[in-house]
Amino acid sequence: MKIVGLMSGTSYDGVDVVAAEFTADGDTLRLRPLGHRELPYPDDLRAEIGALLPPAATTIEAVCRLDNRLGEVFAEAAAAGVELAGGTADAVVSPGQTVFHWVEDGRVRGTLQLGAPARVAARVGVPVLHDLRSADVAAGGQGAPLVPAFDALLLDPATGAAPRAALNLGGIANLTVVAPGAPVLGYDVGPANALLDAAARRFLDRPCDVDGAHAAAGRVHEALLARLLAEPYYAAPPPKSTGKELFHGDYLDAALAALSEPVAADDVLATLTELTARTVADACDRHRVTEVVAAGGGVRNPTLRARLAALGEGRWRLRTTDELGVPAQAKEAYAFALLGWLSWHGLPGAVPSVTGASRAAVLGSWTPAGPSVAAPRRPAPRRLVVDA
Repeated sequence: MKIVGLMSGTSYDGVDVVAAEFTADGDTLRLRPLGHRELPYPDDLRAEIGALLPPAATTIEAVCRLDNRLGEVFAEAAAAGVELAGGTADAVVSPGQTVFHWVEDGRVRGTLQLGAPARVAARVGVPVLHDLRSADVAAGGQGAPLVPAFDALLLDPATGAAPRAALNLGGIANLTVVAPGAPVLGYDVGPANALLDAAARRFLDRPCDVDGAHAAAGRVHEALLARLLAEPYYAAPPPKSTGKELFHGDYLDAALAALSEPVAADDVLATLTELTARTVADACDRHRVTEVVAAGGGVRNPTLRARLAALGEGRWRLRTTDELGVPAQAKEAYAFALLGWLSWHGLPGAVPSVTGASRAAVLGSWTPAGPSVAAPRRPAPRRLVVDA
């Protein structure tokens, strides 16, 4: 099968597009990457998304407009993915843009992704898998993270004697731990780029701190770091998931306002970099991993990478998924393509030991681009007769 995978994460800076060819070989699934692209959101779309996200108030009209505009963007991204696949594909996985993840008392009550999948199906003419999180939530799970299904296959525990971890540094940092003879473990650790980008917008009037340059020029503010590390989420046991419902610009503003002195912009960014590095390193040490394989936009930040490597020195080695043949910037999109392959074959894509669900759910809903792939073709009816 050739599957196009799309991904727009909590940083909402654009769409990652991949094309993948999957071939089943006994109990081995072979992935051949066919290419990937990054399609940035225009500035006004990023602003539209940001204006709708918590803690902002919104309207149903705004949600409807954004849903359909995102659908148009994802449709163009899917078309680009079909080109990468050589002009034909069997399916597209379009998980949409998460705009709300409803967590209450540690339990996920619901989740909402926008992206008008019917527009995607109409554009590319192949079935589209969407709404990937709801089935797991309905089974009592967190609905996130979903990438551990990919990580568990890529970091086959049978190939190593010690625990290893896959780390994604997107808006949120999430970790998957695989170890011989143990259930797969995975959860959202805390913010990666979410607070860093919020600080860059607040203090630099830029979408991000490019290459972590301002963070590298600053110094960690210990009082601010202590206040941020006191966040109860870090002490909560997995399964757990989070997002910008918690870690947003106002959250950072409240932490800064509680201090007795102002903090320079570079020092804020240095402190937030240390927060991400420290919380990730603590999680890796807790699970006694010997290797951390990283991916996501955060691996482009040399300041963050250097700090992670320093904290893990002597205990675990940091490298990227590029060394395993999976482009670090496109790993999540390839993971969603894999979830599409699993769903197509009626196989679960969520990992209950990760999400806390009562069962392993087959993920997503299919929007066909015509007749259902499973239904025999037949002439369209011309009238309806009701049998009493």
